[in-house]
Amino acid sequence: MGGRGVIGDKWSSRILWAYASYRKSNQCLYMVVVERQLQNRERMMAEGLKNTVAEVGTGTDNV
Repeated sequence: MGGRGVIGDKWSSRILWAYASYRKSNQCLYMVVVERQLQNRERMMAEGLKNTVAEVGTGTDNV
């Protein structure tokens, strides 16, 4: 019954394992990119807040 064009169980398992590994690595890479974007956004907001506080703390009014 082992006709041509049929992938055996051994190779089928290998293909599925390789695909799962590839997909998992892509998901991990995506999660790292998202995490870094969040960290950069938080850092930019903190620097902006620090600059605003520094400007207010100088007591100079442009009125």
